[in-house]
This record gives sequence, C-alpha cells and structure tokens, in this order.
Amino acid sequence: MKTIIHLPIRWKITGLAFGIVAFSLVIIGIILLGYMKEVKEREFSQKAMLTGQLIAQNKTVQMSIELENASEILQPLVERVRMVNSNDYIVILNMNRERLTHPIPERLHTKFEGGDEDAAFSQHIYISKASAGNAQTVRAFVPILNENREQIGVVVVGNVLPHLSDLIYEFRHSALVMTLITTLFGFWGAWLLANHIKRQTFEMEPDELARLLVERTAAFNAIHEGVIAIDDQERITVINKAAKEMLNVKEPAVGKKIRNVIPDTRLPEILQLREPLMQREFYIQNRPILSNRIPIIDGGKTIGAVAIFQDKSDVNRLAQELTGVQAFVDALRVRNHEYSNTLHTIAGLIQLNQNEKALHYIFEWTEEQSGLSQELMQQFRDESLIGLILGKISRGKELGISLKVNKTSAFMHYPEGITIHDIVVILGNLIDNSFDALSTINGDEKNVYLVVKEEEEALFLQVSDTGPGIPPAVQKRMFTRGFSTKEKEGRGIGLFLVQSIVDRVEGSINIDSEENEGTTISIFLPMQRGMSPRDEEN
Repeated sequence: MKTIIHLPIRWKITGLAFGIVAFSLVIIGIILLGYMKEVKEREFSQKAMLTGQLIAQNKTVQMSIELENASEILQPLVERVRMVNSNDYIVILNMNRERLTHPIPERLHTKFEGGDEDAAFSQHIYISKASAGNAQTVRAFVPILNENREQIGVVVVGNVLPHLSDLIYEFRHSALVMTLITTLFGFWGAWLLANHIKRQTFEMEPDELARLLVERTAAFNAIHEGVIAIDDQERITVINKAAKEMLNVKEPAVGKKIRNVIPDTRLPEILQLREPLMQREFYIQNRPILSNRIPIIDGGKTIGAVAIFQDKSDVNRLAQELTGVQAFVDALRVRNHEYSNTLHTIAGLIQLNQNEKALHYIFEWTEEQSGLSQELMQQFRDESLIGLILGKISRGKELGISLKVNKTSAFMHYPEGITIHDIVVILGNLIDNSFDALSTINGDEKNVYLVVKEEEEALFLQVSDTGPGIPPAVQKRMFTRGFSTKEKEGRGIGLFLVQSIVDRVEGSINIDSEENEGTTISIFLPMQRGMSPRDEEN
C-alpha cells in the first residue's frame, strides 16, 4: 500500500485515467454485446418465421402431412430447406402433435412436448423462446392449413442463439483493434494530462505541495506586514492575519469583493494603472499605512494586484524619534557654533576694556533668543515644530539667510491623518529647498518667509523665498522620487515625501514661481478627510 501511495503523481494520474478508460471500455463492451445479442435474436426470429411460413405454404407439405408415409416424403424436403436457410431444426407436427420431421431421426414419430405449442394448434403464428441445456432457442410456430382453410398441422422452426463467447469470438478482430486504439490513445492522453499537471505544480508532488502550503501559510501569517491580493474581478484571493488586524477586518474576506470589505483600499486602481506604486502613503479604515502595490501580470494581461503594507503609526513613532534626535543634533551643532561666536565677541569686548558694551551685547542677545522662543511657543502647540523653526533660523544665520515667521501664524489642531512628524517633514524639506536655492545667488537680501495658519477647513502651510525661481520643466518633476537638480547622492527624496503626505490626506500643493522673483509653495491639508480645499486659494 505504501508503494502505491508514494507513487509519483504522474503515474497516479496516468493510472487513474487509464483505469477510467479501461472501465469505460468494459461498460461499452457489455452494452455492445447486449445490443448485438438483441440483433441476433431479432435476426434469427425473422429467419425462423420466414422459413416456417415458406414450409407451411408448400403444396407438397399440405398434401403429404396426412398420409401414412408422410415422414418419408417430408423429411428430405424439410432438410433441404433447413440447410439452405441455415436453421438449426425444422419440425412438422400433425394434429396429434406427432413429429413427422426432425434433424435427429430417433425423434421421429414422437410426441412434441415443448409446452409453448398450444396456441399454434389454434391457428396462431408467433415466436417463442425456449431453453435447451445451456443454450437458448427462438422458435417460430406457423399453422399448416389445407385448401379449405382447415388446420392440418404445425411447423416449428428453431434457431439456437449464440453465447456471449460466440459473439466475442465473432467480433474479436474488430474488438481487438478498437481496444488497442482506445487503450493507446487513453494512455497517451493520460500521460499528457499528468505531465501538464506536473508542470503546473512546478514538478512537485502532492505531499510536497501540502507541506509547502502549510509552511507558507504559517510564515505568511507570521510576518508583521499586512498582505492583500485580489484577482482581475476585484475579489480578495489572499489576506493575512496582520492585514486583518490593521484594517479591522473581522469576517472571512477571501472570495469577496474588496470594495465591500475595505471600501477605501484603492487597490483596484492598480488593475487599471498596471504599474507598481512603491512606498506610498494611504489612509485606510481610519488608519495611515505605508504601502507597496504591484500588479500581477501574466502573458501581458493583468490578472490581479497585491498590496504589502505596514501601519504608518509604527513608522511615525520611529521617524519621530529619529527626527527628534537629528533635530537635536543639528540644534546642538548650530547652537554650539552660535555660542562660540557670541563668546568670542564678548571675550573681545572684555579684552578691549569695553565692559559696558559686553554687558549690553549679552543682555541684547539673551532678550532676542528668549523673545523669539516665547513668541513661537504662543503660536504653535508642539515643541518639535518650535525646535525645528529655531534650528532652521539658526542654520539660516550661518548661511546668511533670514528665516521669518509670519506674526499671524498659529497652529493648535492637527488635520485628520496628519501627525507632527508630517508637519516637520513638510516644513523642514520646503525650508531646506529654499535655503539651497538662495545659496546659489549673490546678494544681501536672502529671505525665507514661513506661514502656518489653521483655518476652519484646512491647515495652510506656505514657504516663500527670494531665490532664482523654479523653471517650469523642473516644477513638473520636482515631486518625483529620486529627481534632484543637485548631483549629491541621496537627494530627490524630500519633496517626494512631501507629495506622499499631501496625497495621503487628499490635500493639494500650489507652486507660484517666477524667474529671479522667487518661489512660493502653498500646501493645503484638509482638517477632515473628504473636504477638499484645493481650489479655495487658487
């Protein structure tokens, strides 16, 4: 049994298909044998009836049947007719049911006791079937009438039906050819089918596939990232445990339309786009996620799409920590440089015995720093944003650039789906781009202006500079991942992240730039998803 169980799948499928073909041949053979037996029975019955009617209408038979020497006259006649018509026996009975003819001479002048002859002596013509040992016989009973239409005897013509073995032997050549051809084609077709299935299963056996499925399912559900796949009909084909937990999917989802399970997934868009979207941010089921989305293409046709994603909240926590650390490092570096310059100035004034000027300089610098910090703390709710602005102001001073925060700026509430990390990424990258633009020009007036306004329907962020402006060709590509006008390695990511955050919450970006006049970039982040203020300020 183990040998059969562990046969390769190719041989199992071939054996099964061949067995089905063989079984079908047996069934067809039985049906054909039954049909041929019926045909033979019908043929022998008709032949017996025709022979019986021929003899019953013979004048010699009618004139001789009542004579004393009837057997001597009728026996040779009947035997000739029997041989010509290939009947097994022909028996003529007088009205006393005495056999006047019979192929076995010993049975002449004996009484006929077949049990089915009574109706024939009442002038009925019919076919009867009788058993003789292991054989069956069809018999035609035909009454013999004289010229006055009076019955004077009965003709019984019998034909022995062939056995099934006789039928098989008779059609042995045709049956052998048909069986051989069917078997060869059945085996060939079964082998082709088995090979096709084997190729479809990557030459793996069923037990290997089962083990692989169990292992992959366990690994699939163990990964931290969520995975969802759909077919070309937008039905969910795969969804792992992490995806269900992230997107709060409680019911079984496989086989259902993804729009009915997760209405805002936007994964079906990949079926029409037919291009991958990598590292894109989405807001699904009231949860920010970072996702890679890839179309599944087979033979040039899109047959589905798969999304691999992770909770953006986890990424945000890590990013906030990293951003805070980096901002702290930058602030320390700038402050160290600034304090060093301040101390050098104070030391120089003291060496020149300008003590009063040194004290005045200390008080003025302290008041400036304290006043700026207090002003920003009144405008903004988050220390990270305040730290970012202070760090950028100090960095601008190093570069000879003045960063000015609009006095009317205020920010107390986050838009839906937006975190402080998102605000820091947007403003940090826009300010850095303005610094980069201003560093390429000469002149004393290098200014960057920052506006942050919390409005009823949207948070308005605006960064302006007095730089050289952005050419139209660059404006079309500046938010593309990896695009940069600088040759420095690692550039081309900042503005792409800005665009991703804005797209995630369905916000908008407006660029107003003229050559040698400067650039203004305005960003609108709706306070609630579904509210699109894109055209209000345009």
